[in-house]
Amino acid sequence: MYVAVKGGEAAIANAHCLLADRRRGDRSVPALRLDQIVEQLALGVDRVMSEGSLYDRELAALAIAQARGDMIEAIFLVRAYRTTLPRFGYTNPIDTGTMLVERRVSATYKDLPGGQLLGPTFDYTHRLLDPELAAGADVAEPLRRETEAQAMPRVSAILAREGLIEPDGEMPQDHVPGDITREPLEFPMARDIRLQALSRGDEGFLLALGYSTQRGYARNHPFVGEIRIGGVELELDVPELPFAVPLGTVRVTECQMVNQFKGSAKAPPQFTRGYGLVFGQSERKAMAMALCDRALRASELGEDIVAAAQDEEFVISHSDNVQATGFVEHLKLPHYVDFQAELDLVRRMRAEYEARENPAKAEEKKEAAE
Repeated sequence: MYVAVKGGEAAIANAHCLLADRRRGDRSVPALRLDQIVEQLALGVDRVMSEGSLYDRELAALAIAQARGDMIEAIFLVRAYRTTLPRFGYTNPIDTGTMLVERRVSATYKDLPGGQLLGPTFDYTHRLLDPELAAGADVAEPLRRETEAQAMPRVSAILAREGLIEPDGEMPQDHVPGDITREPLEFPMARDIRLQALSRGDEGFLLALGYSTQRGYARNHPFVGEIRIGGVELELDVPELPFAVPLGTVRVTECQMVNQFKGSAKAPPQFTRGYGLVFGQSERKAMAMALCDRALRASELGEDIVAAAQDEEFVISHSDNVQATGFVEHLKLPHYVDFQAELDLVRRMRAEYEARENPAKAEEKKEAAE
């Protein structure tokens, strides 16, 4: 229970002013512009868009600046703003097979149709601080080589030709995808709802759960079948038109995880899938999401639920960092009445304990109090 705090308006107003002052920092340093955040802190912007469920780079940059770099606070700001926006409809499902690929790697096949494309990645960098960046040195232009566009079939399609991987799931024609931003969560979940929750779940939480599956808690021996990063086109069906209307492109990261499966009474031994899809370039999050997705399919695949990563209600209920922040940070708010009730209870319990353990001393304290 909360109690109203009177007389705190001036303190709150001053706190807001102080926050704005600290956000601005030293006035001798140029103010940070939104375009600088968008261009130079792009991966932070991508995370805020993904976990904030809103694809808008400038708004995400604004949220990061307003939150002084606190990513979860920025995600909270974006989600709050998102609730004020009108809904015009739902776009058609994106086709990541037609992605304009910027990065595409596979850990399962060295030589792939269409080839491997490293793209911008930290994978092969030395984890050493670069003093040249501190000095503001210009970055060398990457070497460019003209190549012809090639088809890039999925790794899962290669395995599917031999029947070595489960079929790609298909929803019934009359299935209406859920929307977790409009409908309350109910357990058990359909996979499309679960994937939505995972896609905007906290990266650190999902990363820890995905790591736990690799350490033996719901072990399923994963391989990165494929990671793709690039632009996909959004299209909207308009009732008055006989064709879908292109709205533009969004940048996404997709991960197909390939996992062992020993088979069951209903299915032969084969590989199974874990799937991750997030806004922007965020392959760590997409990989963690794919690991958790596969772990959460335990019941569907007839596997024993023995670890936290396989418990749907545990994972989904605790993956949302905005909700988690609210529950944790509300402890800073006044709980004076609650605490006084607890204090009184503890005092009475201690008195009863002392009366049992040392009746003479308890009697002395009672007489002294009187």
